[in-house]
Amino acid sequence: MKKLSEIFNIWYGVNLEFINCEQVKDGMPFVSRQATGNGIVGYVTPIDIVPNPPHTLSIAGSGNVLSTFYHDYEYYSGRDVYIAEPKQTLTREQMLFYAYLIEANKYRYNYGRQANKTLGDIVVPDVDELPDYVSKVSLNDYEFDARPLCNEKTSLNTEKWGWFRYDEIFDVRKGFYNKKPDDDGGGTVPFIGAYDSNNGITSWYTGEAIERASKTGDGPNVPIGKKIFKPNCVTVSNNGSVGYAFYQPGEFTCSHDVNPLYLKNRELNRYIAVFLCTLIELERYRWAYGRKWRPVRMPNSLIKLPITKDGAPNWRFMEDYVKSLPYSRLI
Repeated sequence: MKKLSEIFNIWYGVNLEFINCEQVKDGMPFVSRQATGNGIVGYVTPIDIVPNPPHTLSIAGSGNVLSTFYHDYEYYSGRDVYIAEPKQTLTREQMLFYAYLIEANKYRYNYGRQANKTLGDIVVPDVDELPDYVSKVSLNDYEFDARPLCNEKTSLNTEKWGWFRYDEIFDVRKGFYNKKPDDDGGGTVPFIGAYDSNNGITSWYTGEAIERASKTGDGPNVPIGKKIFKPNCVTVSNNGSVGYAFYQPGEFTCSHDVNPLYLKNRELNRYIAVFLCTLIELERYRWAYGRKWRPVRMPNSLIKLPITKDGAPNWRFMEDYVKSLPYSRLI
């Protein structure tokens, strides 16, 4: 293990104000402290300032602390964005893995702590200690089709949307396990926990392992039908990483820290689910400081959705909007 500063040269970025730059459609990428979109908040007209070099990582020092992105192009950056350039030759795949490792330290910067003077002290594996698959995988071996499923452009105007209670839209259900079953080392049934990534999956089990495991780990047991949830729903963490939402296309089992949500009077599909998951996750800030979003509380929560002329949720619009986005063919 080594300090980040032993592997990367780290410095404070260009430190421009996006609002003071001339914003254009095709220009220099401008990277901020946001947690999505590879950190890019927009594009600006180049000015007489040397941009950050390509093949570097941008790291948010405040705000969305330690949001880290790889850039293989020149770019400008805003306030409290740090740049990390490798001291030795690293592949793109290794750079992406280091971005993942840096973000794994987010929890160290809760409660308003900034990552500035301490950024270089973050401990990560040395290059020689990275997992073998990082070196074996090449992103050049994969083709990513950016074409949208639908070429019809749609726009978002949330002023014309309507508010709905969760219990008007969803059948809110309770998860099952208080105590996670003993891992049997394999299986095809995913276990969904209060997790913020990997589609909420924390492990995989066989049907036999699920069948013999009880809710609390010490019995009495119940039939497997009460432990396996049907597919085509959204799971939302109600504890821990509260508010993270994922679409489940297949059968699964889950912790009681997860609320499975099934649409009422309609079959869910992956495109509508992507739209809903995005809106649900926008509410995560309401559940900070240890508050839980348990099934008894969630039905009273509100969600704002596109509506039809008669005030009903506009499911067709939601599906068409997601299908109009780049890379929608890969969903």
